[in-house]
Amino acid sequence: MFPQRLDASVAYGIARAMLDGFQRHYTLFRAESARAQQRFETRDWQGQQRAQRERIAYYDERVRECVARLEQEFQAGTRPMAIWQQVKLHYIGLLVGYHQPELAETFFNSVTTRILHRTHFHNDFIFVRPAVSTEYLENEEPAARPTYRAYYPTRETLAATLERILDNFRLQCPFEDLPRDIARVLAAVNDQLGRNRLHANFQVQVLSSLFFRNKGAYVVGKIINGDAQLPFALPLLHAPSGGLVIDAVLFGEDDLLLLFSFAHAYFLVDTEVPSATVQFLRSLMPRKPRAELYNALGLAKQGKTLFYRDFLHHLRHSSDRFRIAPGIKGMVMLVFDLPSFPYVFKVIRDWYPPPKETTREQVRTKYRMVKQHDRVGRMADTLEYSLVAFPLERFDEALLEEIRQCAASQFEISERDGQHEIIFRHVYIERRMIPLNLQLQELLEAGAADPADASEQAQRARRQLERIVVEYGQAIKDLVAANIFPGDMLWKNFGLTRQGKVVFYDYDEIEYLTDCSFRAVPPARTEEDELSGEPWYRVGPRDVFPETFAPFLLGHPVVREFFLKHHAELLTPVFWQSHQERILQGHVHDVFPYAQSRRFNAAP
Repeated sequence: MFPQRLDASVAYGIARAMLDGFQRHYTLFRAESARAQQRFETRDWQGQQRAQRERIAYYDERVRECVARLEQEFQAGTRPMAIWQQVKLHYIGLLVGYHQPELAETFFNSVTTRILHRTHFHNDFIFVRPAVSTEYLENEEPAARPTYRAYYPTRETLAATLERILDNFRLQCPFEDLPRDIARVLAAVNDQLGRNRLHANFQVQVLSSLFFRNKGAYVVGKIINGDAQLPFALPLLHAPSGGLVIDAVLFGEDDLLLLFSFAHAYFLVDTEVPSATVQFLRSLMPRKPRAELYNALGLAKQGKTLFYRDFLHHLRHSSDRFRIAPGIKGMVMLVFDLPSFPYVFKVIRDWYPPPKETTREQVRTKYRMVKQHDRVGRMADTLEYSLVAFPLERFDEALLEEIRQCAASQFEISERDGQHEIIFRHVYIERRMIPLNLQLQELLEAGAADPADASEQAQRARRQLERIVVEYGQAIKDLVAANIFPGDMLWKNFGLTRQGKVVFYDYDEIEYLTDCSFRAVPPARTEEDELSGEPWYRVGPRDVFPETFAPFLLGHPVVREFFLKHHAELLTPVFWQSHQERILQGHVHDVFPYAQSRRFNAAP
């Protein structure tokens, strides 16, 4: 029961200070997101990347500021639990009429859990469940920009409507040839609509904010024709001439899932009511979890909150057990999963077998580096949690024994309300993918290993194998162009997504490409050198010899054949050195979250 008497001078003051901290955070967050349009217009790609990187740190900086203020002004850490119960009640009252209540609740949780001991992390003191509904939330001020705009064209006025849609974004740079681009989009739309008649309810709904990432801006919306809905996105790019072009038109949920993939950097997008934007996006991608959509908007802490709520809900409605994840065990990470849940959990091991040389802090630094970098659709996003509890009874014995042997310092067992929990000090969570080495082995066993096998199954497996090898090499090239050297490029460190994309997910050896020295292997001095199992040349700590990749990556002759056919340049130092030079000259790589075949011919 809550106490009857409120200590308004303290409880209300703490609540007000916490909401002030959140307001400061979201004001700065929105301002940086809104400036993305100007950076896009002026082609300030370095500034865009810097903003994407720096904005990630805003949240934790504001939380630290708020905690410091609460300790200084209210001695918050010494207050009894009865006060904290009232702080939460006051805070809920202050959220009435707010346009970001779910974000404010998460901010409250972040600040409170820095001050209170973990045993108090339940719904009396923090928002385990949301207290303020975001359903039908909208900015209703007369001069406010709506979350989305609706247009009601006919077939005859659709071209003019497309032009009006683009004009409403008020971009301060001209299109290279807007009539040409609109004609191309209109042709693609008509192909989708076909001969279907237009219903009385024919409209185009478009989110009022552009979505900025890398060197592109995206118009996101849907076409509604009666009961049918067609999601779409228009990528806008700068042409070499300096004018803007519509680079392609993306249609349907699958295209948008690739655009909003967890392997891409977060968008810079300005939204007054994020829950309304997420609701609109879910109407385009109903299979996409809300947590991942908040992440895509750059609201990663809210994404973490929703993910954990979804995880707890899944645990309550499932009965399978956590197990060691399938595949080759990692040397640095202990990886486990729950078969019914599409994510993997990674805990840093206490010790690493040779030749692995790293530390726990170095591994964490690598993961932070990936979080802040443009992941170019090729590195999985990672959710990072501290002091996270799992029900002990759901862990199988083999996994528990592995944890005891390899990560004893990273967990503790505790009891709460009669239930035993295993609490990890630090855990990373990623989308589960098919390890690439397992997929290759399956295809080789299905007949791809024998080029002479003319059966339909073998030929199909061979085509799939070639496609995966092409994707694998392209993933490395995309990472290289984004100034990332993967380090350990073994197939087991890459995964295959549901959309067939190859994504890198083992980060303990990554480096910035520009920090590496790519060298050719010097000629052997003697016959003994050639026969030696050890290098006869000096190897510095960041020296890389691309010629030496082949024995580790291309052991099977069929895999080697496909790799050399499509990506032989990856085995030469010239390839890597040329990309280093471009990056050092300030070049920013173009990243297209759609196939090259989808691009209009006139695009850069």
